[in-house]
Amino acid sequence: MNFLSVLKSQKSTIAKYLMGNVLTLFFAVFVVISIIISGNQLVLVIKDSIEAGIPIENLISVVGLNMLRDLPLILSLSLFLSIIIAINSLYKNSEAIVMNSIGVGDKSFMLYIQPIVIVIFSIILFLTNFAIPWSKEQKKEIIDRVENASEFSFIKEGEFQEFKGGNIVFFASNVNSIDGYNNQEMEDIFIRSLEDDKQIITLASEAQKYTDIDDNVYLRLIDGKRYYSFPSLENQKILKFDLYDLLIIDGDKVNYNNEYSDIDGKSTIDLIRDGGVRNIMELQWRLSQPFIVLILPLLAILLGKSSPRGGKSLGLLVGVAIFIVYNNVILLTKSSIERGEIPLFFGLWSVHLIVLFFIVIFYSYRNRKIHYYFDKTTQNFFSKG
Repeated sequence: MNFLSVLKSQKSTIAKYLMGNVLTLFFAVFVVISIIISGNQLVLVIKDSIEAGIPIENLISVVGLNMLRDLPLILSLSLFLSIIIAINSLYKNSEAIVMNSIGVGDKSFMLYIQPIVIVIFSIILFLTNFAIPWSKEQKKEIIDRVENASEFSFIKEGEFQEFKGGNIVFFASNVNSIDGYNNQEMEDIFIRSLEDDKQIITLASEAQKYTDIDDNVYLRLIDGKRYYSFPSLENQKILKFDLYDLLIIDGDKVNYNNEYSDIDGKSTIDLIRDGGVRNIMELQWRLSQPFIVLILPLLAILLGKSSPRGGKSLGLLVGVAIFIVYNNVILLTKSSIERGEIPLFFGLWSVHLIVLFFIVIFYSYRNRKIHYYFDKTTQNFFSKG
């Protein structure tokens, strides 16, 4: 076996070793970040559910859809940090010094991690262009269905509640659910409502909330009275009824609101076909997230490089700061272009090109090539002079 074959075998072993470390760290970091974000999402969704009246059976679905939306961010950050930690460990243990001596340096490390980078890139590309638009559409349908079709889903027993911006004040002394939250039975009903700026008081011994086949939501009042123009004595009328159906939500409104047409839910093909600034920027945003995964690992190799006695967490701190700034700049650029503050010509690609430019400068600095290029340029300049 000659020297070249031995060297090739050593490099193959190093590549497997590095990939194994990166994968192990990736899964560990991914789990930690996922737990933190999912916990935060759960708190936020529970808070919103209390304010918006989202039923408990829809909470898990909303949390899951939010996690799917955040998955590209979690994947890209996990990969970025795991590469920094893996490279940093090689230098801390002086393993990288030995690798450098046989010609395995930054370029080799960048080449060795490409398989996992390509896999994560493909996953995020699928998520941003197919799975996430679908998840946003599903979440919008859940919220619309809850807000429109089930406004009276969370009627509380023995409490005065306001609905429709305070135009209706409702009270029931006893509330029982029949089948989940679609139908409810109530007793001792008090309703104060406003119609044409006139106050109407409705009293009933029993009531039932139900939804018909056209998605109209009714409150069926039994054995009661309606007092018109109360408390004024002018044009005061009292209507006694045995059965009275009060329309709460118009089914046409429910169906209309469920027709999701927001740009976030559009397919990538529709974005390309429709054109326009917002569609183009949404398309670039969906492509930018997987493209970040191709760029940041190059920077991670450089940030992980340190001396055996150097600071262990400095590269991580700088990496997290760069990751946050990078993503925020992309979002700000997207918003600025949509508002017409930046020409569409620049797009989001200009941000990626700037980051790539700084990575090249950083790489040249870390490998002492800037001094070489500077000395060579200066030498050529003076030799011509």
